Amino acid sequence: MEFSKVTLEIFSKLEKKWLHHCDGKKTRVLSIDGGGTTGIVASAALIHLEDQIQEKTGNSNARIADFFDIVVGTGIGALFAAMLVADDGSGRPLFSARDAAKFVAENLVDLFKVKNIGVFRRRMRFSGKSMDMVLNEAFRRDDGKVLTLKDAYKPLLVPCFDLNSSAPFVFSRADASESPSFNFELWKVIRATSATPSMFKPYELSSMDGKTSCLAVDGGLVMNNPTAAAVTHVLHNKRDFPSVTGVDDLMVLSIGSGPLSTPSSMKLSRKGDCSTASVVGIVLDGVSETIDHMLGNAFCWNPNDYVRIQAYGVGGRPEEVLTERGVESLPFGGKRLLTETNGQRIGGFVQRLVASGRSSLPPSPCKETAVSPLVNGR
Repeated sequence: MEFSKVTLEIFSKLEKKWLHHCDGKKTRVLSIDGGGTTGIVASAALIHLEDQIQEKTGNSNARIADFFDIVVGTGIGALFAAMLVADDGSGRPLFSARDAAKFVAENLVDLFKVKNIGVFRRRMRFSGKSMDMVLNEAFRRDDGKVLTLKDAYKPLLVPCFDLNSSAPFVFSRADASESPSFNFELWKVIRATSATPSMFKPYELSSMDGKTSCLAVDGGLVMNNPTAAAVTHVLHNKRDFPSVTGVDDLMVLSIGSGPLSTPSSMKLSRKGDCSTASVVGIVLDGVSETIDHMLGNAFCWNPNDYVRIQAYGVGGRPEEVLTERGVESLPFGGKRLLTETNGQRIGGFVQRLVASGRSSLPPSPCKETAVSPLVNGR
C-alpha cells in the first residue's frame, strides 16, 4: 500500500524536527571505569571536567550531563555515572560532579564496610547490607520517590555479568523506557555491577514488573572499561542516536580508575600461586587496557575525538590525577607519554565540547512524555 502525499509530508517534517538537533554535531560519550574502592581518579577528573565546563560557558549551573549524550559506568564508575544523570524531578541532574564526589567520599566506609566471616573469621568481605543503605539513600529523592533506570536524565548504560544466563547483562535507559520488564531500581543496578565475587555475594534483582531477573556479579569482569559497550550501543540505537553512522560522528571521554595490578600489589602464596585478589586485579586491568587499545585504533584518524584519562602514579591525592602527564595508546601497540597533563587534556576536550554547544540529544522519543500511549493497540 502506497503512502499518501499527506502521510509522507508528515513523516518528512517529523524526521527534520528530530534530526536538526544533531545536524553538524558529534554525539558525546562519557565512560567511567570500575575497579577499586576509592574513586579518586573519577572524582578528580569529573570535578575538573564540570569546573571547566562552567568556566568556559560562564554558567555556574552547567552540569556534565548537559554536554554529553550518553553516560556509561561500571562498578564504582557506575555509581558516579548514575549520580550525574539521575533526574531531580524537575528535568535537571540530581547531583553535580562535586556533590557526587563528596557523597562517595563521605560514605566510602559504609559503601565498603569490612566484615570478617568463616569459622575463625579470617575471611574478609564487604557488607552488602551497608552498601544497600547508602545506595538507597543516594537514589531516593526528597519527595520519597525511588529512582529507576527510566528516570535517568540522559541515556545510561551499566554492565554486569548474569550468572543465570552465564552472559553479560547491560542495563540501559533505552530498554527501560521501552518496557517495564527492563526497568530496574537505580540503586539495585549499581549494587549489581559492584558485586565483586571475592568481596560480595552475587546480587539478585528483578525488574519493576518482576518478569526479568538477574543474578549479578561485578560488571568489571567483562566490561571494566565500558567505553566499547557505549560506542556499540550508540552505533546501533537509531531511536536515540539517529544521525550516528560511525565513529567519525562521536566524541569520547573515557576515565580510568588507576591500575589495580601493580608489582607491589601482587601477592603470591607459599606455593607461588597468585591470590584471588591479584587475579581479579589482573582481569580488570587487562579488560580496561584492551578496550583502550581497541578504541585508540578505531579513532586513529581522529585522535582528538577519543581522550583517555588514566592515572598510574596516584598516591591517594586527587590533585595528582590532574598533574600527571597523559598516556595515549598507539595504533599498532604500545603507549606514548604525552607532554600534556590529564588536567590539560580534559580542558582541551571541554574546549571542543563547549564549542559545539550543549548536548545534541533531545528528550528520548521512547520516554513516556514524548510518546502518547497506544489505545487498543492502535
